Amino acid sequence: MFAENQDTTQATDPNVCHWYAVQVASGCEKRVKLSLEQRIQMLDVQDKIVQIEIPQTPIVKVRKDGSRLSSEEKVFPGYVLIKMFMSDDAWQVVKNTPHVINFVGTEQKRHYGRGRGHVTPRPFGRSEAERIFKIAELQEPVIKIDMSVGDKIKVLSGPFKDFEGEVVEVTPERSKLKALLSIFGRDTPVELEFNQVQKNN
Repeated sequence: MFAENQDTTQATDPNVCHWYAVQVASGCEKRVKLSLEQRIQMLDVQDKIVQIEIPQTPIVKVRKDGSRLSSEEKVFPGYVLIKMFMSDDAWQVVKNTPHVINFVGTEQKRHYGRGRGHVTPRPFGRSEAERIFKIAELQEPVIKIDMSVGDKIKVLSGPFKDFEGEVVEVTPERSKLKALLSIFGRDTPVELEFNQVQKNN
């Protein structure tokens, strides 16, 4: 998921600022960001940990009644990106933040027992960081709809208003779906906009 920088000397140089990926508990990305921002202030390490980001892209959710809700979706669920000068102190501040699992890096195998060994944090390059943030910034809103093939729908508007049918194809990138509607006693495939239909329970 994240390419590793193989320059281990530079990776551990406390005078060089890098982006690191940190794995966190599922659904706790925003909580970790907030907790870490508070800890940075409290422990006075603003000069060590300089930026925390959760890259997100815009999405539009189409509800069952056809209405649309603008929202955002995480690019890397389960990860928080941190720009920091790596040192023992800064590492401890991040690692001891609630819901943080570990840095993304190289795992050193344990010589005995079970479980994970020590993970050496590995930064990713500036070009990869720029690419990640550019994807998040330039991404066109993705249409998400709570419908899938086989769902029963009712048409709300247009020439087929009040017709009922079954979804046979969903095309989110075009905000359209295809449904079989019974027209003159025959199942006829009709292309419809997401906001023209509602899902029958």
